[in-house]
Amino acid sequence: MIEEMRIRDLGVIVDTTLTLGPGFTAITGETGAGKTMVVTALGLLMGERSDAGAVRTGAAQARVSGIVRTGDPAVAELADELGGDIEDGELVLSRTVSAEGRSRASVGGASAPVGSLGRLAERLFAVHGQSEQLRLRSLAAQRDTLDRFGGEEISETLREYRATHRERQELTARVEELTSARDDRAAEADRLRAELEEIAGVDPQPGEETELAQRIDLLSNVEALRAATSTAHEALSSDSDDPMSRDAGELVDIALREVERVAEHDSRLESVLEILRGVSFQVAEAARELAVYAGDLDQDGPGELARANERLAALSGLFRIYGSDTAEVIDYSERASRRLAELDGDSDLIGELAAQLETAEAREASLAARLSELRASAAGRLSSLVTDELRQLALPDAEFVVRVSPLDGLGGSGGDEVQFLLSPHPGATPRPIAKSASGGELSRVMLALEVVVAGVDPVPTFVFDEVDAGVGGAAAIEIGRRLARLARSSQVIVVTHLAQVAAFANNHLQVVKDSAGGFTESSCRRLDGDERLGEMARLLSGLSDSSSALEHAAELLALRE
Repeated sequence: MIEEMRIRDLGVIVDTTLTLGPGFTAITGETGAGKTMVVTALGLLMGERSDAGAVRTGAAQARVSGIVRTGDPAVAELADELGGDIEDGELVLSRTVSAEGRSRASVGGASAPVGSLGRLAERLFAVHGQSEQLRLRSLAAQRDTLDRFGGEEISETLREYRATHRERQELTARVEELTSARDDRAAEADRLRAELEEIAGVDPQPGEETELAQRIDLLSNVEALRAATSTAHEALSSDSDDPMSRDAGELVDIALREVERVAEHDSRLESVLEILRGVSFQVAEAARELAVYAGDLDQDGPGELARANERLAALSGLFRIYGSDTAEVIDYSERASRRLAELDGDSDLIGELAAQLETAEAREASLAARLSELRASAAGRLSSLVTDELRQLALPDAEFVVRVSPLDGLGGSGGDEVQFLLSPHPGATPRPIAKSASGGELSRVMLALEVVVAGVDPVPTFVFDEVDAGVGGAAAIEIGRRLARLARSSQVIVVTHLAQVAAFANNHLQVVKDSAGGFTESSCRRLDGDERLGEMARLLSGLSDSSSALEHAAELLALRE
């Protein structure tokens, strides 16, 4: 429940603190005093959309803060998730709205997204005003109210149904997609097969194009290579019969023998000998390598060059279509193979999905049937209990009927249409409340529903704005009694203009308007004793000092006792 709420610079309210507490709090005040701003402030704490126009003229921002006492583990978990703290069971919520329209929120002392207030509000508050009455006219809201009354059994079945319904929708869409695209997918499979056959026919190997380019370069210049290597070999190791011809090897050997012959006379020549021996070995080794190379060149003919060019041309043909090199072509081939396997498995996949769809449809239908049974049972109980409540709310002959009818198909909440009907007097045909109920009747129906539903699904705090609209006399007294009854299990905050309703509150707050100084400013104060009696008299007659109104006010206050 909300223990205390402070409002600053909101509408005509400058700075005021509302002490609320448990039970039934009635909020009254003259027209234009700012009662609506109290409801607006509560709405801001609940995450409702902000309006920069609600910021008091001349103020930089409006601010609302509230101390909420809660022991709900789900609220504590959400506050912890947002980084906020709950101390001694008290959670502090706040909301600011700047004159430029920016809105900020905090939960338990930590900044939080404004939307988080709405998530908390689902666990903490229920607000009922004229907009809620309009919502109650919708069939969806009527179904939700019946489901809430049905308790955990309906709630759990509905959760299972919705999960199955989503699964069935997804499976249906998947099967339809595969089936409708079957021709396109078959054409894609044929194309992939042809492409894979083309690639397999060439069978590219990683890096092959580089090796081929190098080989073609060699084969294209084989004669120049042969001539150069032959000349080099001749210079190193000549096979000539000319006695005057000497090659590099022979010259090095001559130098080696000459130095060896005199080296014993000077040790400094030993290093020269080592060099000459190394040169002799390297010259002989180079001559041998050139001879082998020349032998290899003799085996490379024009035919190999043609084959290499043909191979490179085949690879280039793949590069134009599937990738810039063999690595990309091979990667494309692997991806195409996987995609083809997927396409070729369409028939099997469709069969598997169809079997899953059949199972999901059967489970969806079973859960929908179970929901219908539970709703029909709950509808009978709700009809009876709300009818009893309406008879206590000055509608003695009214009959409330909850009708559960089958829809043509299954939707997101099952296969039922739930409709609230009202028969105002015996013998009258029950008609939908959206068409037949007056504003006063709709107010009483809404209150009766909350009193009944709160018995199975209590809400910590109820906020009613003008719940007594269109009601007066005995009906207003009974509304006050029912609000007091609801306050036994929940905190009830009511903005009202009827003394008959305010009389049953254990906490009476008045929004007071002050127009001194040319500006209208409002604040809120708690009323007790004669002040409360005077406010009750004003609500009854417009005069706070009328003796007859004061007497009547005292009678009303005695009713609560």
